[in-house]
Amino acid sequence: MNWTPEQIKDQSGKTFLITGANTGLGYETALELAKKSATVILAGRNEEKLSEACARISALVPSASLDTAVIDLNSIAAIQSFAETFVQSGKPLDVLINNAGVMFPPPSKTADGFEAQFGVNFIGHYVLTALLFPVLNKSAHGRVVTLSSMAHRNGKIDFSNLKLEKPFDKFREYGQSKVADLIFSFELQRKIDASGSHVISTACHPGVSKTELLRTDKPEMIETVDYMDANQGAFSTLFAATEAVEKFAYVGPDGEGEVNGYPAPSFVAPYAKDEKTGSHLWAYTEKETEIVFDF
Repeated sequence: MNWTPEQIKDQSGKTFLITGANTGLGYETALELAKKSATVILAGRNEEKLSEACARISALVPSASLDTAVIDLNSIAAIQSFAETFVQSGKPLDVLINNAGVMFPPPSKTADGFEAQFGVNFIGHYVLTALLFPVLNKSAHGRVVTLSSMAHRNGKIDFSNLKLEKPFDKFREYGQSKVADLIFSFELQRKIDASGSHVISTACHPGVSKTELLRTDKPEMIETVDYMDANQGAFSTLFAATEAVEKFAYVGPDGEGEVNGYPAPSFVAPYAKDEKTGSHLWAYTEKETEIVFDF
């Protein structure tokens, strides 16, 4: 049978935080989890847009338990500020969904000097996960879901070009950011296993979905994408977040070329599984961000 969100079990008592939740895949993920009685924290940069997203979900799911979190993944200091307040609040967190992403922006850097795609898609989520990990570790259901992409297949980490040291290539830099996400998910699971923690780190990709991700490059192309709508594009995320998954799982659509379909195990480029690369990326990120996981 093709898996759909209708098969998600009741999520009462569980709290999910979703980055980039005011639109696209993040919004659809939040909506489906709200339907299953989860407490959902919609995270993003803009409080007004987050409030509007909550209002849309509440109109569809009057019983929805929703909250918002302003998190700017462009800035380590901003992430630290949010995380410190969240941890001190004593609120629970069961599942962190690292969904937010930028694709093909003009050449630019984050507040901390990283190329924008690498900085937001990977560095920001590394920092957020590290700072929230102690809370996840307290949950019996602790899980981290990180979104990668089919673009990871052509991605390689060029440690001499993570801060726009070389002429900008939007495709190369995007692929680098998404393979970094997948490498991170696998390396995080290795670190978790070594520490004895029970938290699960898993990854997924949405195939080709009609979202606003192309808005920074060619917005007119959004309406030319013929594959899945954003709701079905979120199926892989929802599966990875709620179903029993094996360690080092990578979930994506099961259709031809993985561009559409229903959740199933996905192809992982051998490079993304390489433990030396994972260890190198982890060490680099610890050093550059000065953020260390407390397992």
